[in-house]
Amino acid sequence: MVNELRELMREASASPPQDRTDLTAVLGRGRRRVRVRRVAIAGGTSLAAGAIALGSLAWTNPAPADLAAAGVPRPAGPTVRLTEATPAVEGQDYRELASHTNDDLDSDNGQYFDGVTDDGLVLFRDGPRSTQLYPRFALLDPATGEKDWLTEARDIGQSQLWAVELSEQRLVLVSPGEPVESGDDLAMALTAHVYDRASDTWDTLRWTGLPATDGPWGARVGPDGRLYVPVLATRGEVPEGGWPMGPDGEADDADAEGDTYDLWSVSLTEQRDVRDEGLRVGAFAFTQDALVWTDSQNGDAGRVHVRDLATGEETSFDPALGERCNLLGFSAAGDRIAMSQYCGTYEGGVRDDRVQVVTTDGDQVMTVQDSGVEGGQLVGGGDYLTMTAYDRATGGTYLYDFEEGRLLRLGDGTSAWNVAAGPAPGDQLLWSTPAGSKVELFGRSGATAHLGEIIR
Repeated sequence: MVNELRELMREASASPPQDRTDLTAVLGRGRRRVRVRRVAIAGGTSLAAGAIALGSLAWTNPAPADLAAAGVPRPAGPTVRLTEATPAVEGQDYRELASHTNDDLDSDNGQYFDGVTDDGLVLFRDGPRSTQLYPRFALLDPATGEKDWLTEARDIGQSQLWAVELSEQRLVLVSPGEPVESGDDLAMALTAHVYDRASDTWDTLRWTGLPATDGPWGARVGPDGRLYVPVLATRGEVPEGGWPMGPDGEADDADAEGDTYDLWSVSLTEQRDVRDEGLRVGAFAFTQDALVWTDSQNGDAGRVHVRDLATGEETSFDPALGERCNLLGFSAAGDRIAMSQYCGTYEGGVRDDRVQVVTTDGDQVMTVQDSGVEGGQLVGGGDYLTMTAYDRATGGTYLYDFEEGRLLRLGDGTSAWNVAAGPAPGDQLLWSTPAGSKVELFGRSGATAHLGEIIR
């Protein structure tokens, strides 16, 4: 939430650092969408006022939240608190493969790790910045630090970008396209920028047969190489009279009505190849051999569904998320599913935030529950879970080892800027930490991007 206020104060800047999170989900849709991701550009003063209140509660209290005293209910299955974490030891728990520090992102844009290719090269992005109109991309070798700069991609312009595939053959980045007139005032076309590594050329794809979308953030490449795109079908409505007031003085949107989407897919080589998959979903993700989805997202998730991609057989189950939980994040890998949730605000402004993990058969694995925890990305083929915490006492990046049953803290503190994100192969993972000598009310002005590899 801190970054939303920071961005509001800096929205007139010509070249602010890119925010690679759910931008349109925040703009104009009320504070329920703020909970989708914390690092986002605020869209107006009413939203910023809420951001101030949330940020102040999390950052002025140095003690870990007392969930029991606040009356926070326990989730189903085994539960882990962030205070149970032990510091991760470099060289024992993980090895750092590469890092890059931006000293002052308040003044201008910087350099980012946008993911890692299947053959182990970092997609390194520079800018755009005040002295550089367009971003530059390179493939960085973590072993040597050498950068192989790619042909300039002028069609990208200054668009926000999300990497959805970084293979040995191609790099696929998606971005918001032009606004589209429709019943949804935030609808836009989807654009993909595809870099062919063999020919060192870029191609820009826009599918005229694809309906307008909320934006590129929900798009995912499936095991078949197609890009799967959610198209808004129904939006959860604010109840008559508005949301009830929570103990923190803000509207509490726990147990909201969720949003649903129609699932489409498109070819990344042929712009005329557009297909309606005939499936209504909420959140969705792929494992290597299954499509996994919920009934809705950004609210009550409903049931979880699993479709075997080889046989087409489908199963479903109740994930037991809790009576007041809104599904905000969704990840799947191996035989596990991770779901990030907001489940209400309690006495003293203590939030019931959860990252709950279940198997694809519906068995409860564990839930990390704390005030200010979110993210929940499965890595290492589903053997590990990464998440981020924003409370002052517990802030940082965490890694849970399912086999060992232990929670590791990769670093103290959370950067206001997300400078490392995107896909990574095998046991590799990306995270950000605060950096820079300049310190302001909202934290340090810089950030360090990290690429690490888990030591099994």
